[in-house]
Amino acid sequence: MSPRGGQRAVARTLLERHGETFAAQSGIRLGNTPQPLYQVLVLAGLLSARIRASVAVAAARALFDAGLRTPRRMAEATWQQRVDALGEGGYRRYDERTATQLGHGATLLLDTYGGDLRRMREEAGGDAVALRGALRKVPGLGPAGCDIFLREVQGVWTELAPYLDAKAVQGAERLGLPGDSGKLLVGQDETAAFASGLVRAALDRSVADDVLEASGA
Repeated sequence: MSPRGGQRAVARTLLERHGETFAAQSGIRLGNTPQPLYQVLVLAGLLSARIRASVAVAAARALFDAGLRTPRRMAEATWQQRVDALGEGGYRRYDERTATQLGHGATLLLDTYGGDLRRMREEAGGDAVALRGALRKVPGLGPAGCDIFLREVQGVWTELAPYLDAKAVQGAERLGLPGDSGKLLVGQDETAAFASGLVRAALDRSVADDVLEASGA
């Protein structure tokens, strides 16, 4: 098998075995509508903290199960309700600060964009740099959180694709795959799932080992 063929086998195996977006893992049915886009924003903030991804996913599910699925519902919830939901998901180390940030962030989105992140996209003209600048104004969403959000939504905001953040590039390097977004070995409609798989390979060496063994690389 040629080196390129070997890389394609690794990429396909990664997609098949670990190519689930973190949004899907959190129960978000992503589409270009306000509610799921906001849910991905919440998830991105949770994932960007120094905490296990599995805990962040569980906390996102707990928030959504508590009915906090829109900026309006998040802003109207009490601080204690947000803390309790985060705790239910095991997100206890940062629960109080995060509960405050979620409330402030929801209010900002309501006041600035009517709670609709598509308006942010429109104002940015679909430009990733401009979007990052707007996202950075959301409390609790630092550079890593912005990257996670853009990485996750590239399937519906296709002008962003292919989008690989630094963590995905680390995973590509671990698997011996190109880290250049212009040299990906998957279709554009697969880039969000592929990037998530790369992140898992970066976070967990056993994922990379599993892919390399299963692909025969």
